[in-house]
Amino acid sequence: MPSPSADLLGVTVIGLRAAQYLSASILLGLPAFMLYSHRSLAPALPGWPRGLTAVAAAILAITALGALVAQAAVMTGSVAEAMKPSTLTVMMTGTSLGPAFAIRAAAAMAVGILLAGKPSSRRWALAALAGLVACASFAWTGHGAATGGVGQWWHASADALHAVAAALWVGALTAFLILVLRAPGRDIRDQGLARALTEFAGLGSVAVGTLLVTGLVNSFFLVGPERLGRLATTPWGQLLLLKLVLFLAMLGLATVNRFRLTPALTASIGQVDHPTHLTVLRLSLTTEFALGIGVLLIVAVMGTLMPPSAL
Repeated sequence: MPSPSADLLGVTVIGLRAAQYLSASILLGLPAFMLYSHRSLAPALPGWPRGLTAVAAAILAITALGALVAQAAVMTGSVAEAMKPSTLTVMMTGTSLGPAFAIRAAAAMAVGILLAGKPSSRRWALAALAGLVACASFAWTGHGAATGGVGQWWHASADALHAVAAALWVGALTAFLILVLRAPGRDIRDQGLARALTEFAGLGSVAVGTLLVTGLVNSFFLVGPERLGRLATTPWGQLLLLKLVLFLAMLGLATVNRFRLTPALTASIGQVDHPTHLTVLRLSLTTEFALGIGVLLIVAVMGTLMPPSAL
């Protein structure tokens, strides 16, 4: 039976993973959002994107370094042992985990430095690039890093693309949710919101397609056709199925937003029923974002469990 300290360490690892997923999503998704939507939303973007991205960068740097120590504690069985320079040296030189955590923290710090100056398209582009590096580094701290042989590169690449696509979606959702919850109340701002939602449609479709393809690749390596029938008999498989349910619900809401709610919001600007359309869109985006958080939490737990391929 696991000790209380082991249970606490396990919960800490999951919490640190979840915090990294969300902060990295903002670190990539929000700078990318500023690049493709800034002109549409300039009147409604006083300073919160810069502040939120800086907060996400700080959280990611802290949690990445904390995760390095936590993983060392898992391996050594002691937090005190994990804090020793010799242990951390082994983590950095003898595993793929240590360098990945360090790269992630460094990318987050780079974003913080970039945003210390006056924001510009160039700075947002560099911030998005650093966020991309941070998200891609998850491929070396997940199950994909354990794949050997000729499939290692394919699995790691699929993992990295999966993380990047998810971050673009969740990061954009974060921005849209803040905008719609701020209750713009002005036609020019609502027009900008509608245009930004439309502009994200193309990138959103690419992100969803990437998630589907890379999800199948990951499932091939972590489950395999021969174990598919027993997927629901393992905790990891049960969480995967729940993740798929939440993903499909997000996809359904995103489809409704794109083809019904956004056009309806655009058409209603200046009309009596406009507040109603804005409220419906707000509810839909809030639900979609909540589902996205649920997916990130599930993935954080799945990372601590053995997939069917390892059993």
